[in-house]
Amino acid sequence: MKISRRVLFAAAACAMMASAAPAMADLKFGVAAEPYPPFTSKDPSGKWVGWEIDLMDAVCAELKEKCEVVEVAWDGIIPALQAKQFDLIWSSMSITGERKKTIDFSAMYYDTPTVIIGNKDGDMDITPAHLSGKTIGVQVSTIHQRYIEKHYGSAGATVKTYQTQDEANQDLAAGRLDYIQADGAALDAFLKTDQGKACCELKGQVAPDAEILGEGVGAGIRKGDTELKAKIDAAIAALAKNGTFVKITEKYPELKPQIILPQ
Repeated sequence: MKISRRVLFAAAACAMMASAAPAMADLKFGVAAEPYPPFTSKDPSGKWVGWEIDLMDAVCAELKEKCEVVEVAWDGIIPALQAKQFDLIWSSMSITGERKKTIDFSAMYYDTPTVIIGNKDGDMDITPAHLSGKTIGVQVSTIHQRYIEKHYGSAGATVKTYQTQDEANQDLAAGRLDYIQADGAALDAFLKTDQGKACCELKGQVAPDAEILGEGVGAGIRKGDTELKAKIDAAIAALAKNGTFVKITEKYPELKPQIILPQ
């Protein structure tokens, strides 16, 4: 049988294209596009970096899976998961009863106290009644927004929401806010920056509210995806047992006073 030169060239070209095409990811991790250092942010080259990114890489190595980051706006991250734009949320999402109505979660992979910081004025009283009339900033669509609205907004404080935590931090530093609330680890990292040292201080932990603040941070997984949940849970348990969580955290000394790791 004769094969034309044109057919041979076409076959060779297809083979070259196939070998050059990037391998498809086994798992796609949904990460909020808004920076949340030291957990997730982009370096000057645009590469995703941070504690959660390092942990993602360790999980994927443990599973022997090829993974990639898919970025999406925080306030649309659960609908994007449900629409199958990625396989799991990996973006400091707290495990709460309200969210469990919509999605499932992996085991907790870190926890941190919830705190309020404010300007250096010496006033350390952060009870809701005392902060009546003050302006408190929070990131939108977070457990902190719900907490502040329930406990402080109802007591007379003004609640101001921001698309990113960094925007809230900047407004506090500029004197446009009296206080902000967020995870202790993230705010501790801000307080260690030159800007944070100059303007602000830790005021204290908020009163407990397990219904809103949840059970720590886990991977958000689509309802019914029990196979993926089992895989991620097994990887988290293995990395906790072999010391990988501790090794990763040693790269981020700003986290050590605040972060709680799985055992």
